[in-house]
Amino acid sequence: MTELQGLVERLEKAVGRLEMVSRGPGVHGSHGDSPQKGIAEFVQAFDELLAGPVAAYMKISREIGSEVQKHAEMVHAGLMTERTFLVTASQCQQPIASNFSVVLKPISDQIQVVQNFREKNRGSKFFNHLSTVSESIPALGWVAMAPKPGPYVKEMTDAAMFYSNRVLKEYKDVDKKHVDWVKAYLSIWTELQAYIKQYHTTGLTWSKTGPQPTDAANGSRAPACGGPPPPPPPGPPPPPAPASPTSGSDSSTSRSALFAQINQGEAITSGLKHVSDAMKTHKNPSLKSQGGPLRTGPKPFTVAKPACTVNISSKLPAKKEPPMLELEGKKWRVENQENAANLVIRDTELKQVAYVYRCVNSTLRIQGKINSITLDNCKKLALVFDDVVGIVEIINSRDIQIQVMGKVPTISINKTDGCQVYLSKGSLDCEIVSAKSSEMNVLVPTDSGDFNEFPVPEQFKTQWNGQKLVTTVTEIAG
Repeated sequence: MTELQGLVERLEKAVGRLEMVSRGPGVHGSHGDSPQKGIAEFVQAFDELLAGPVAAYMKISREIGSEVQKHAEMVHAGLMTERTFLVTASQCQQPIASNFSVVLKPISDQIQVVQNFREKNRGSKFFNHLSTVSESIPALGWVAMAPKPGPYVKEMTDAAMFYSNRVLKEYKDVDKKHVDWVKAYLSIWTELQAYIKQYHTTGLTWSKTGPQPTDAANGSRAPACGGPPPPPPPGPPPPPAPASPTSGSDSSTSRSALFAQINQGEAITSGLKHVSDAMKTHKNPSLKSQGGPLRTGPKPFTVAKPACTVNISSKLPAKKEPPMLELEGKKWRVENQENAANLVIRDTELKQVAYVYRCVNSTLRIQGKINSITLDNCKKLALVFDDVVGIVEIINSRDIQIQVMGKVPTISINKTDGCQVYLSKGSLDCEIVSAKSSEMNVLVPTDSGDFNEFPVPEQFKTQWNGQKLVTTVTEIAG
């Protein structure tokens, strides 16, 4: 019976493709047309996207092979799941709020599959490729966004730029195929934005006359339409378990959780608590951070995550990964270290890089000359190094102290709260680039051996002078 059912489904799909071909490109269903009038115009337009940018991306991913090809197949599966969802929208009315998360679950699950693959392959030489995809794949969740699904896709695309630029920088003079891969992949989201602007400007277009979806999507199958809607579940579903913290952004993981929370409908506000005046820092100066003389203002504002009902298993502590300090090829990997006060990397070479991930309350000393150092998702970490010929990057971290003993040309601070940089006399010409960060200070050595502390500005004023924008530091930025 199972084999027979599978055969019937394949025949149905084949007949559907033949019908579409027989109708020709000039026959389209209108938004909300019933299935009997053919495939909706916005589904056919999505098929053109699949046949164009997506096909080009798949082709070049197969040429590169390895993890890039496997990842591309997962992305393709996610896009096909989205196509199935669009078919459902063309035939069914928008589901009630309590059932919306069930209908969206296949897309949410596929986003997690793509992101988890990156986390399982952090040692891959194509890690920047995998990260480019992983950071932007939540764009598939545009179908749940209103009234601005297009800008949401752009935001996800921008989140991938950090890693896509790394791919371009690494391969631009080595292998043009990887440059073409970046262009092909990013064009998918560019074309998707144009598609959304034309067919779903303020939100996904659903049928106005069709029935409610009555069955959750299963794999590549669309929810069935017809019959009364199912009764609402006893409580909002838990968000999908977040992946390990990601390079370049907790943001992609948090966005996936947010995507799941949005699907709860009105239940999303059920767990919010009232904040009294006594709990507000701007009305209660005594509640401000007491972390030291440089932290006299309130901590950066963050949006509180809505409370939701969770099952027992979600309350269990996350599995701890084993600590690591080892050399893999040209990369020193220092990961998952906690309360380690004497981490040391010796015998470094100019071609080597160091990647420090998810280390907490630890101290790392890197001796000798090394190409670059990256700190990712670290907290309360002290780094001391001799010489770096490339760049030191601090990403998505908190309470970091860095001391340069020799020279370093560039230090990049991105999405980090609390960073102290101690320069040496030989590194005073270092360029420090910061973005989306706060509580940054540079300490410059004096002749007496002490340090003078200078805060890095966090706020700026931009004005039009008649010809161009002029940006200056505001006085309150320090």
